[in-house]
Amino acid sequence: MAPWTTYDFPPLTPSTRPAYQPPKPKSPLGGFHSTGRGGCRPHGWRARSNSPRTGGSGKFENFSDEPNPFDEVVEKFDGLNVRAQEGFVMGNPNNGGGNSGINFDAYEDIPVEVSGQDVPPAVNSFAEIDLGDGLNENIKRCKYVKPTPIQRHAIPIAMAGRDLMACAQTGSGKTAAFCFPIIAGILRQGLPPPRGGRVAFPLALILSPTRELSSQIHDEAKKFAYETGVKVVVAYGGAPMLEQLRKLERGVDILVATPGRLVDMIERGRISLRMVRYLALDEADRMLDMGFEPQIRKIVQQTDMPPTGARQTMLFSATFPTEIQRLASDFLSNYIFLSVGRVGSSTDLIAQKVEFVYDVDKKTHLKDLLVSEKMKGTNGKHALTIVFVETKRAVDQLAYWLSCNGFPATAIHGDKVQMERERALKSFKTGATPIMVATDVAARGLDIPRVAHVINFDLPRDIDDYVHRIGRTGRAGKSGIATAFFNDKNLPIAKALVDLMEEANQEVPLWLAEYAKTSSTYGHGSSRRSRGGAKFGGHDYRSFNYAADYSSPYGGEVPSAGPCVTGSSSSAGAAAAGDPYTSPAYGFTHGYGSIVATGWD
Repeated sequence: MAPWTTYDFPPLTPSTRPAYQPPKPKSPLGGFHSTGRGGCRPHGWRARSNSPRTGGSGKFENFSDEPNPFDEVVEKFDGLNVRAQEGFVMGNPNNGGGNSGINFDAYEDIPVEVSGQDVPPAVNSFAEIDLGDGLNENIKRCKYVKPTPIQRHAIPIAMAGRDLMACAQTGSGKTAAFCFPIIAGILRQGLPPPRGGRVAFPLALILSPTRELSSQIHDEAKKFAYETGVKVVVAYGGAPMLEQLRKLERGVDILVATPGRLVDMIERGRISLRMVRYLALDEADRMLDMGFEPQIRKIVQQTDMPPTGARQTMLFSATFPTEIQRLASDFLSNYIFLSVGRVGSSTDLIAQKVEFVYDVDKKTHLKDLLVSEKMKGTNGKHALTIVFVETKRAVDQLAYWLSCNGFPATAIHGDKVQMERERALKSFKTGATPIMVATDVAARGLDIPRVAHVINFDLPRDIDDYVHRIGRTGRAGKSGIATAFFNDKNLPIAKALVDLMEEANQEVPLWLAEYAKTSSTYGHGSSRRSRGGAKFGGHDYRSFNYAADYSSPYGGEVPSAGPCVTGSSSSAGAAAAGDPYTSPAYGFTHGYGSIVATGWD
């Protein structure tokens, strides 16, 4: 990386704030109605608790005395409310906050593929990495006791200043894997003098495909940067731009944004990327699949952002098919490829069940399934269920129908305004409505705790989407259930579904195996997985051409990699060629067409 100018600024004075106190969450809410069919309630309905709240003191206010890891924690960081997600709940370590709630035994045999030149060795603890006193203190506050596999490998690579392409599932700790090095790097190189004004100059940019994921990353980054002086701001569509611009004017070091809103702000002259040292793309494959490639290329290659090699770039996602790896290599310089196998891909952590159900019988079958779970107490009192359907209209209809039949449900999809989406997520996470009906894109990348059951009311057309859906459960080494309703119209996905279940050592029904044979005979079953060979994670396409494939088990040392070819391109050359991303030739060559995504940004 090119050297950066460090700024002379006075040494930090000791904090005058009161000593850190753990949060005091609200008393837990129950699961289903105790009254059963208590009448039809809207799908945004929330149960009210009659128990009084106790007053708090210090930074955390209005919470009961005993922390509960199942409750949503609202913390005050510099006057802003920040919601704590699963794996980051501060409080008693025995309550499962932070990484202490992860089942690390499930990680021991996960395969880890690392390829590239001069790969930094993995670490076994955060103490082995020089992250700085401020960040280390926040890691302790978040009850991080041990790095996850993606963190063990990715953080040392990023701290060494290397570009990184990392494949890992949502819930594996990848947000911390790129936030820790970014915050540590900014603190190590020095914060610039406080500045305000019309134009914001972020030092780090984190791009994500959806508003919810951007908000989630922002919340986590603010906790990691607590009392360090690093300012984190989020910008996404669907919310008033004026309020976001005001926050930017007060200063920003780390900007979390969706591509569309960021392009809009850049074109308005309110953001300059010329000071960016770190670029991170989360859920990169989904951003491309959703049609954000033109915006991403414009941001990275056609603005004042430092070119490839003069900044550090990290790409994270659950899948990276070969063609997306080749495209992403335009943004990376001499990068290291890291693929962490999925927790549960070769175990029974996620019990996958496929049931044959005709469309007309789906609602009744779903109701019977939920009643059976409720009576048996299969998933526990605080367990949550996500039901995936195909269309936005069906989301609202099914959520309303469930609420009318005694199963409080909330709905989330892209046509809802931001306030409705946030209210729905909050109601779901707290357990007020323990069932969430969603489209697959709406729930992509969300880190939602306590999801014990994922029900594919409508199966997706592509096996990649199925993989991401069931990834909402069985997270952090914990078990979960994934149930799919299958019928004749799902024939195209049958073979890929059987292959996935066999890979995960799941029992495949005989009737489904017969459908898979029929699907194979008639040539069905194509998907991004078949084109790119990407299961959970993927492979470095460079290793196919240059035999530079290096693998290491979770508990072993990472060997030094042999020669590999740098996949990079000149941003200047791209700019000289104009803007070809809306031309017919581009769509024909790359298969994405001239799609400009709308409604999700």
